[in-house]
Order: sequence, then structure tokens, then C-alpha cells
Amino acid sequence: MRKHHILITNDDGINSPGLRAAVEAVKDLGIISVVAPRTQQTGTGRGLTGNKQAALVPVEFMVEGAEVKAFSGEGSPALIVRHCLRTIFKDAKPDLLVSGINYGENLGFNVTSSGTVGAALEASSFDIPAIAASLQTDVKYHHSYVELDWSAAIYFVNKFARSLLSKESYPDVDVLKIDIPDAASPTTEWKMTRLARSFYYDRIIQESSALSTFGDGKTIVRVDPDSLDHDSDIYALAVDKVVSITPLSLDLTSRVTLSDLHDFFT
Repeated sequence: MRKHHILITNDDGINSPGLRAAVEAVKDLGIISVVAPRTQQTGTGRGLTGNKQAALVPVEFMVEGAEVKAFSGEGSPALIVRHCLRTIFKDAKPDLLVSGINYGENLGFNVTSSGTVGAALEASSFDIPAIAASLQTDVKYHHSYVELDWSAAIYFVNKFARSLLSKESYPDVDVLKIDIPDAASPTTEWKMTRLARSFYYDRIIQESSALSTFGDGKTIVRVDPDSLDHDSDIYALAVDKVVSITPLSLDLTSRVTLSDLHDFFT
């Protein structure tokens, strides 16, 4: 029986402990390859940015004493994924891509700027099932490799990766976005959610003006439970404190009746 091939990437860089946690999560499910950015790429979304003269470079990558085939490159997660699928894996595409496990939850309107989600969407455009996994982390640690408890995230990534590998694809579900609360355990409840129609992260700039720089201010988490739908990803993680599983589609078309919309503009 052919073994599954699982490709793992992230936006925190090749040295992230979260990347190793992702490998630990799925190492018993098949053959593992890692292709990740050389440096931190948080906030790059699905942008294809990077050094266009760079190439993917083999790197030594050990997890629990075992060597894993790994490459890194100077580019965004989406660029890294796109390039490796057209080069290294052009003749045998992976059965699943796991992006993460990210330092910091990806929720609501903010997901389109997430490099973690961007990499998963890029893989899904090649018809590869994908998971974008994130662990709730204090904002001040989003760009540093602080020590975290990855056990719950490992459990839920394994659970849903196992399901995706064993079942036929579900219509209009291209990416599973998994967000794990910081206090979660393997026994924490999980629920299917929708993207919240609100921002989760906000940027506060004191005494802002046209001269304020892009780096001014600080990022905060802003949650208003009364304004949130109870089936949203923000409500699940921030209010219910459960694991949020959000199905994402590459088809960004609004789910309206097109004839009704035509009449609206006529």
C-alpha cells in the first residue's frame, strides 16, 4: 500500500518550534517533507514575495532524533509552496499540506493577511487538501520562538490530517483552518465555525498623523462578544474557549443569488 506524502510549511520560518510540532503531529501518517521560508514571514498572506534569484536549499532538519527531508528559501510561504510544487514535487504532488503550527491565532478578517493561511490556499490551488493550524499566543510573542505547550495543537492537527487522508474531499472545502486556544488540551471540545465578519487584531497608533510610520503603534486583540455570531471562529476561540475548525474555499464569490443581485443593479 502506498504511503501518504505530507508536505509541511509555515510562515514563522524553518527554525520555528511550531514547524517541528507540525511534523510531530503527522509523522505517523506517512512520508514527511518540509519546505519553509528561511526567515520570519508573518503577515505575507498569499503574496508571492521574496528574492527571485534565490532557490530552495536543502537543510538539516531533525525531529525526535530522526532526519526529515527539508528545504528552505528566501520567500513568502505561498511562493515557497508554489515553487516546490513546480520543481521538487512536480512529478508526485503531496497528498496533504500542513501549514503551521503558527505562533498566534488567525481569525476573522485577519486571515487574508496570514502567511499560514496563504500557504494552505496556495497548495489547495494545486488541488492538494490543506490544513492551516495556529495556536493562540500572546501578541508580544508572535515574532519570537517562545516556549509553548504544543500538545493540544499536535493532537488536533493529527486528528484532522488523519481524516483528510482517509476520506474523499468535501465539496467547496479547500482548506481547514484550525485555531487552538492556549489553554486547550486533547480533550477540549471542537466546533465547526465560520469566519467572523470582524477584525480580531487591531493596530493602535497614539497621536497618529500622515507622518506616522507603518511600524508605529502596537497590535492588540479586540473582541466584542455581543457583536459576534456564535458560530464564528472568534467567538469559538475567544468566548467559548474551544477549538475552532473553519472550512475555507478558494472560491471567494459571494454566496448570493446572482439573478437577485443582477436585479439590484438594474
